[in-house]
Amino acid sequence: MSFPDSLSHLIRTDEPLAPLVWLGIGGPAHYFAQPSDNQELSQLVVAASQAKLPVRVLGSGSNVLVREAGVDGLVISLGQIAGGDVIVEGTKLSVGAGVKLSHAVIEAVGAGLAGLEHLIGIPGTVGGAVVGNASSGGRDIGSAVESITVLEPSGETTTLAQEEVGFSHRKTSLSGVTVLRVNFALEDRDVSQLTKRMQKLWINRNSARPNEERRIAMPFIDPDGMPVRELLDSVGLSGMREGDVSLDAQQPQYLIAHAGATSDQCLKLIERVREQVLLQTGIDLQLNLQIW
Repeated sequence: MSFPDSLSHLIRTDEPLAPLVWLGIGGPAHYFAQPSDNQELSQLVVAASQAKLPVRVLGSGSNVLVREAGVDGLVISLGQIAGGDVIVEGTKLSVGAGVKLSHAVIEAVGAGLAGLEHLIGIPGTVGGAVVGNASSGGRDIGSAVESITVLEPSGETTTLAQEEVGFSHRKTSLSGVTVLRVNFALEDRDVSQLTKRMQKLWINRNSARPNEERRIAMPFIDPDGMPVRELLDSVGLSGMREGDVSLDAQQPQYLIAHAGATSDQCLKLIERVREQVLLQTGIDLQLNLQIW
């Protein structure tokens, strides 16, 4: 396929994706682009749609597993349009989809707005967190969402109200949709008290991460009623290994890609874990990872 001349400067072919995802493994994207603003993003989506080319949007790469075969179609990275796009108006917070979730939380807390602080330390972007309805402490991000602006394949934008998004436990109806902005309805609170709460949550979350491990991911969604960490530990799967991939021995909710790890090893370990959990508990673990 050839993209319009106006977009050719944005397109790279056979772009390695491993350096852009947390697990650090996987093959290239057939086509890859990093738009600098929403106008370029819209033009890319329209061109790909007209060519019937699949589009995948890459945020921070914290929950993406890329196969060694790579990704057909166009991968669009939001990295160049993420910075500083947070607007506070009264108790409303409007955030660009590519903004890091923790940055949005810090901005909200600094403005004395409550409703997102429990999500501090969760990796990824605001767009990714909303698509997956990220949750912590029994409360999900969807409960604070007022509306979402999405990009249609035609290039037009549509605003969806909270009730149109289909928020449920770690799920929405937004799979495959390009999210542009998320608008939150928050609550006035004392800044100092909010800050203390956020700092405490940040410390607790960081203490639960594997020490000195950089190539990690959280492959599973917490099932209703029990954190996945407790579930995996209770059935004796902490530290389970497949080749150069393992669950952390102390915090088994984390998958670690050691030197030499491959996507096949990740998938085999994930399947072994799911089979054992289903066999021993009857719980069908759902994936947090997107498999590309």
